[in-house]
Amino acid sequence: MIQTHAAPVGAPARGTSRRRTTFLAGSIVVLLVLCVLSLAIGTRTIPPGEVVATLFGNGSESAIIWGTRFPRTLLGILVGASLGLAGAVMQALTRNPLGDPGLLGISAGAAFGIVVAVATTGIASLYGYIWFAFAGALVASAVVYLLGSVGRGGATPVKLALAGVAITALLTSLTNGISLVAPQALNRYRFWASGSLAGQDNAVLLRVLPFVLAGTVLALASASAFNSMALGDDVAKALGRRVALTRVQGAVAITLLTGAAVAVVGPIVFVGLVVPHVARAVTGPDHRWLLPYSMVFAPILVLAADIVGRVLARPGEVDVGIVVAFVGAPFFIALVRRRRLAEL
Repeated sequence: MIQTHAAPVGAPARGTSRRRTTFLAGSIVVLLVLCVLSLAIGTRTIPPGEVVATLFGNGSESAIIWGTRFPRTLLGILVGASLGLAGAVMQALTRNPLGDPGLLGISAGAAFGIVVAVATTGIASLYGYIWFAFAGALVASAVVYLLGSVGRGGATPVKLALAGVAITALLTSLTNGISLVAPQALNRYRFWASGSLAGQDNAVLLRVLPFVLAGTVLALASASAFNSMALGDDVAKALGRRVALTRVQGAVAITLLTGAAVAVVGPIVFVGLVVPHVARAVTGPDHRWLLPYSMVFAPILVLAADIVGRVLARPGEVDVGIVVAFVGAPFFIALVRRRRLAEL
């Protein structure tokens, strides 16, 4: 008599979890390597060994590494993780594979806040207008959510997307109008809009870090609810999920993460569109894995783009926003042409 032995029911799940954990650990190693390269490459190249020695207090390049490159690298990690996580949350909330962190009008609100601050108050420093940018992002996202909540059904994904498009168009028109009559505001807006990690210090990181941490906690706490909502609102409610509360929590997380990021480095929200799809190809639709992967993959893209921009235009540099757009555009085109695009 032939006997068969079935594998334990939990074995495939454990194997999948182990593979995901291993791949995530490998991605973190890649990120650490890029951090060392980011500290080493610039107008003056420092050997990686000297970089490591300086980090441990035995090197001779502390002024360059700790003074300029270390804050820049940390900012790249912070901004990348924020935008990657915000993009994954946005696509989960709207069930829109083309959703990016700027869909709620956050980038347009930040831009409007900057040009208004510069045109009306004459503020020209980052420390002065960063709060205006963040305030503009918060107000824009709040207006979008209020408009998307009007009518029957509350804040549905379609109404949120339509409200976001409308508010973005309005704020963009106002921003362009103010820029045309205020040359100083135009110059500052053009610098911000190109997207750059250069010229920042640890004080900027400390200013935006509380908002990023709060947004990260809200987003990661909603991962299981996003899995339920992917099955439809009715199914999610039947499973005991509070759909309206989850949408509000997700919208707040997106606003905090994206608002903090774009206020400092500009509208490089394209990162939040591309990275979640790359992460989803590895993790599948499970947001408990998709969100952490997006937080790791996005800084990898941002730091790699920043390094490439420094190498291409020595002794100057190409802004990270330009490099990210150039690298991500082919992927975006391929994404639009996919037949399974609407199946997210």
